[in-house]
Amino acid sequence: MTGIEEYFRHLAEEYPRWNFIWLYDEKQAGRILSGLFMTIRLSIACVILSVVLGVLGAWLQGARSRWVRAVVQGYIQFFRNTPPLVQLLFFYFALGQFTPSYSPDGWLEIPIISNVGWAIISLSFFAAAFNMEIFRAGIEAVPDATQEAAESLGMSRAQTYGYIVFPLALRVSIPALNNNLVNLVKTTTQAYAIAVPELLYESVSVWNDFPSAQYPTMLLLFVVYIGLVGILVLGMNGWERRMKIPGYGV
Repeated sequence: MTGIEEYFRHLAEEYPRWNFIWLYDEKQAGRILSGLFMTIRLSIACVILSVVLGVLGAWLQGARSRWVRAVVQGYIQFFRNTPPLVQLLFFYFALGQFTPSYSPDGWLEIPIISNVGWAIISLSFFAAAFNMEIFRAGIEAVPDATQEAAESLGMSRAQTYGYIVFPLALRVSIPALNNNLVNLVKTTTQAYAIAVPELLYESVSVWNDFPSAQYPTMLLLFVVYIGLVGILVLGMNGWERRMKIPGYGV
């Protein structure tokens, strides 16, 4: 046992309410680390999928077909106006009943989409609804004359969107996108409700087994989420500075 582990073990003996058990017990440290890795994986997957869906949805909002525009608008209204926790439970418990399963050993039936998969789908769809509106606002900030100039050069609608409109709209959208992605990372804690073994789930499991570890583990949760959100904000702010065009947008 190292000096640090010995220190925290003595601290727990002298002050039972401050039992940093995951700093001197290998098994509990493993549970916290696995939860942290799951939270990071969940956050990265949800951020990427929500941004991809947001870009696609913003493009479809300008489609010539009113049916396509109506479907996208319905999607936005559904996911923006219902609580993310309700969506998560609906996806996992309701839709999850209709997804196929497989049996690798001939006995146990395993659904194709796990609880982690449903958490990624549900939380990404929720955040994507806001991303679509954020990107749409950015697109509307691009002057019509810019699009008309691109079309006069013979560009198709997809080329105008990909090469001209979206790169300019993205610069306007980054500050609002930053806020939504920060909110998404914090919302990943709701995956706890369907037993996804992320950081909150593992932390609650630790202090249920060792009640004296509740205060230190709650403190750990605050520190970890401040760190994760801080890294995301620093990255987004750096990206915003690199994308900045003097005299345009942000």
